[in-house]
Amino acid sequence: MIRMPAEWEPQDAVLLAWPHAATDWKPCLAASQEACARLVAAVTPHERVLLLTSAPGESEAALRKAGAHLDRVTPLSIPTNDTWARDFGPITVDEDGQPVLLDFQFNGWGGKFPADLDNQVTTRLKQHGVFGGRHVRSIHFVMEGGAIDSDGQGTILTTASCLANPNRLGRGSRADVEAALARFLGARRICWLEHGALAGDDTDGHVDMLARFAPHDTLVYTACDDKGDTQYAGLAAMAEELTALRTPAGQPYRLIPLPWPAPTFDDHGRRLPASYANFLVINGAVLVPTYNDFVDSAALAAVGQAFPGRRIVGLDCSLLIRQGGAVHCAAMHLPRGSVG
Repeated sequence: MIRMPAEWEPQDAVLLAWPHAATDWKPCLAASQEACARLVAAVTPHERVLLLTSAPGESEAALRKAGAHLDRVTPLSIPTNDTWARDFGPITVDEDGQPVLLDFQFNGWGGKFPADLDNQVTTRLKQHGVFGGRHVRSIHFVMEGGAIDSDGQGTILTTASCLANPNRLGRGSRADVEAALARFLGARRICWLEHGALAGDDTDGHVDMLARFAPHDTLVYTACDDKGDTQYAGLAAMAEELTALRTPAGQPYRLIPLPWPAPTFDDHGRRLPASYANFLVINGAVLVPTYNDFVDSAALAAVGQAFPGRRIVGLDCSLLIRQGGAVHCAAMHLPRGSVG
């Protein structure tokens, strides 16, 4: 039996990638490294961090300044094209009681960006002995970690705009996607969202920007209350889809809407996909993106309702979102038993 654990289940570590001069972070490299160091510092009180970096000395100084627990940081000399580990890191499943790390193909979000190095990260992690003797399976199917969310009970939440997109699927069909999710992730139910993509999202609508599972049959989702916003209709339609979804037991989900931050733009006037749904669940805590917005505190409170008993930690993502992502996009969690 194959099962994809929920993110809130116990973890061994979090995989992160250090910004470097060959990434899109070059124009604001120092600031992006400081932001990454703060993220590492927020994780290390709770669990280990595996840090992909070509400059361990450089990252150590920044991590020390940020207050990270350096004894819980393992630097790994593995090159990357970019820093979005959620999308190129391994996806771990439980197969008959044993962890198996799945190495899906990563094509730079449908061929939009270079991905040759990122696509090799899981193989190189295996070569570094990170997974010990655990099985790593290469999957000839294009999929990013941010495109799916699991309730740990066989239900996968995803979006049609991404997983059914020809730039991932080629000449395949939605039925082919469902067959792949069932085969590789043990999916018994797939909940497709047809609406709700955010402006400025280069991922073609990753679900981790839109709606997320939480314990006790809960869904946390991005809600827009500004009827004048161009995204209002799509997100309202998505909310209706979520209302119509049912749990495996046939009951409605408990729905927790997240507040809508003020529009954020880059230096060229391009709308950025700021979303509070891009939170990261780790052992004992949830790291929630904030944007120096007056509704930040309401977002933290909403996530706290979904994850009672965990520390809710806000992390300023006003820089990360300039490249289209936030906390969840930057990190891939590794469930308990997956790291050697």
